[in-house]
Amino acid sequence: MLDLATLGFLYEEPLHGYELRTRIAKLTGHVRAISHGTLYPAIKRMEKAGLLVRESQPGVAAAPRHMLSLTEEGRQALLAQLRKPDDPFITDENRWFTLLAFLRHLPDPKAQADVLRRRLAFLQEPSSFFYSGDRPLRIADVEDPFRRGVLTIAKATSETELAWLHETLETLDAQ
Repeated sequence: MLDLATLGFLYEEPLHGYELRTRIAKLTGHVRAISHGTLYPAIKRMEKAGLLVRESQPGVAAAPRHMLSLTEEGRQALLAQLRKPDDPFITDENRWFTLLAFLRHLPDPKAQADVLRRRLAFLQEPSSFFYSGDRPLRIADVEDPFRRGVLTIAKATSETELAWLHETLETLDAQ
């Protein structure tokens, strides 16, 4: 998720490390806080892999700032991840939102639609947070008000997402 968010934000514009960390935290921070000890090793790894470059610029007050920007290889790596995301980016809601935040960078509506269809197929599979044996439990099957709350909220969220997916796929297919 961190790599995708890093590539996605740098695809849009060069950023210094602090600004990149702030944007990633706003997108994913409620799920996993982004510390310097997490982000900067990832930046170094991506820099070593040739996905981004770091250029030193004079700081406003004192220390120089390191501006980060994507290389062409980094741009292509982002597009490849968006085009064929690993399954957890389809099935895990937090990773899905990170992917969705940058899916607009895929220039081909058909490729965008292919990703959305994978998510649609996943959402249409019978599932639940709670099971009786192998059978997914529905809201009506659960007496505990808190578990009913989990299922009620999840159902409303899924119904909203399904409606958005159908509407967006219709638009993409028309292009």
